[in-house]
Amino acid sequence: MKALVCVEHGPPEKLVVKDLPIPEPGPGEVRIAMKAAGVNFPDVLIIQNLYQFKPPLPFSPGGEAAGIVDAVGEGVTRYKPGDKVIAMIGNGAFQEYFLANEARVLPMVGDMPFDVAAGFTMTYGTSHHALKQRAQLKPGETMLVLGAAGGVGLTAVELGKVMGARVIAAASSEDKLELCRSYGADATINYDREDLKQRVKELTGGKGVDVVYDPVGDRYAEPAFRSIAWNGRYLVIGFAAGEIPKLPLNLPLIKGASIVGVFWGAFTAQEPKLHAENMQEVMRWYAEGKLKPHVSAHLPLERGAEAIRMLMDRKAKGKVILTV
Repeated sequence: MKALVCVEHGPPEKLVVKDLPIPEPGPGEVRIAMKAAGVNFPDVLIIQNLYQFKPPLPFSPGGEAAGIVDAVGEGVTRYKPGDKVIAMIGNGAFQEYFLANEARVLPMVGDMPFDVAAGFTMTYGTSHHALKQRAQLKPGETMLVLGAAGGVGLTAVELGKVMGARVIAAASSEDKLELCRSYGADATINYDREDLKQRVKELTGGKGVDVVYDPVGDRYAEPAFRSIAWNGRYLVIGFAAGEIPKLPLNLPLIKGASIVGVFWGAFTAQEPKLHAENMQEVMRWYAEGKLKPHVSAHLPLERGAEAIRMLMDRKAKGKVILTV
């Protein structure tokens, strides 16, 4: 089988395509014939040895994928060969066949296409958990989304609207902002051309935003936090712009605001029952037509390095998908 493999840490251009033996499922494992795999920002980090989890070399990146169950190991009861499934495995999905623990597999709903399914769980799961449990977003509140046209950012725009919030989307170009408006954003800010703090002040009548959703970090973090309202919640999602920001701690003090970490991967392991309830809710919203995942690019598995480079250079809008 073909697999995209990280043999040495570094940029995506160091990844290689190899022919590897098809793996055999062990007890509790499901083997899946991959049809589509989602590319996510953790893939950018994990190949550079910068992510929280550091798999030993060599390894295949890829944390989520959709496909067809090909074989099952001893003790597997929920799935059988032929089932269409989604898997969340941390790494190892960028190959034609991969293994997943039965507990990390979900059935695909209805007629959901493989490419949509492959890019659904991590982005929607992260944003749903962030807004529901961590921010406790309420109808009528105002939310600022940074990096709003990216994988998690666009899902935050969508979910914010479904949950009844007023959403201000911030991104770096007009075509990205147009995409955000098509997904329901009430107002937009081009933070490469406009003063982020000043524009938020204008758009909120000086009140500020109740929630900041920040997967970008770097130089955007402090002006975004300075735009927060009293009792606001600043969600730390990630650092796609590069640098991990340092915020003056007098800011949360004088604003009575909270800095709230969002680590969806750990949440799924620490609170599996709540995670399952979350996934049921977002799957139901998808089935009801309330969520419309945006896939901006499809690339074959062999071009996986290009796909990761798209995220690394912040050129992706919505999801980038690898296909077999």
